[in-house]
Amino acid sequence: MTESTTAGSAQHTAATPAAPDLLYSEIEEELRASVRSLLADRCPPEAVLGRCEGPEPYDPALWQSLAADMGTAGLHVPEELGGAGASPREVAVVLEELGRSAAPTPYLGHTVLACTALTAAGTPEAHELLSGLASGSRRGTLALPLSTAPGGQLAAPARTDGAGRLTGRIPAVADATGFAGDDILLVPVNGPRGMELYAVEAGAAGTSVTPRVSLDLTRPIADIALEGAAARLLAGPDRAEEAVGQALLTGAGLLASEQLGIAEWCLDSTVSYLRERRQFGRTVGSFQALKHRLAELWLAVAGARAAARNAADALASGRPDAAVAVAVAQAHCGDTAVLAAEECVQLHGGIGMTWELPAHLYLKRAKADQIALGSPGRHREALAGLVSLPAPGA
Repeated sequence: MTESTTAGSAQHTAATPAAPDLLYSEIEEELRASVRSLLADRCPPEAVLGRCEGPEPYDPALWQSLAADMGTAGLHVPEELGGAGASPREVAVVLEELGRSAAPTPYLGHTVLACTALTAAGTPEAHELLSGLASGSRRGTLALPLSTAPGGQLAAPARTDGAGRLTGRIPAVADATGFAGDDILLVPVNGPRGMELYAVEAGAAGTSVTPRVSLDLTRPIADIALEGAAARLLAGPDRAEEAVGQALLTGAGLLASEQLGIAEWCLDSTVSYLRERRQFGRTVGSFQALKHRLAELWLAVAGARAAARNAADALASGRPDAAVAVAVAQAHCGDTAVLAAEECVQLHGGIGMTWELPAHLYLKRAKADQIALGSPGRHREALAGLVSLPAPGA
């Protein structure tokens, strides 16, 4: 082998990105076991159903145990900023278990969106605020409509008067209900020089949070109105747009893991039911037509697991194809979660339509997740642009 060939091979090896790691590490499995044990004890289906019928679906005691006591509130926040120093891979494992339990917690808005935005902002003001959120002593969320997708032109609904006061109306914000007065709303603003990121305390004068009726009873949404609300600048145009974009990309990528958890619960519970339910002297699961439906669903869930793990690994390792991995995951996992939930309801027969069986909670969560942070169609369109695959006739 010549010297030039050897040098070319070395350059090629250095330029080739590491293969994605789709397997769960021992630490991730231990984290899963801890979260699953907590949710089994504190968040059984009957408890979720009971809270959904009340005025406050979130369980403050459960959030305290999950976020503060277990340290998952700032799981992927660096240790020097008050977090646990893990990565989006570990956050994805938590979201899988939250999806499996349809757990009513503000984890997506707080840990995934707010903490990611503050970490990425990289300013002393953002990092000072981050320590409280990472410890779980305060709650926070990113004040954008839940349907906002990563990439593209971001329209910030609020505006500033130039003196640190914000005005605007932000509809359909996730995980903003039940806030205490010192909890934080992270508000992107289109300023004269570009996007800026502000922090507004939920109890500040001129701030109101109005709950809306949501399809997903386990993740309430609210409209936020700001009328001259006092705000603190966290990041200017040089950092804010990148921070918000990273939060939305991370949110979309890790939401795929929640959708995976939903699909896995629906598949497992359906298989378990069809093994026990008898009709015409046989277990229903022995009917060939149902076997075929379950086999197709299993394949879809297996594909969703690969896509969700690839997105989490891409975000954790900072791979250059992270945007592609996220678009693939959302394009597949959103539809798979809905399919699994629909099959769960249908294959449970009459009981599948009742309130007592929690299948309807998973169907509603899956349908709401399907349009959260960009619909599957929106992500397919983005994917086509990312891989230079134009639509026919374009």
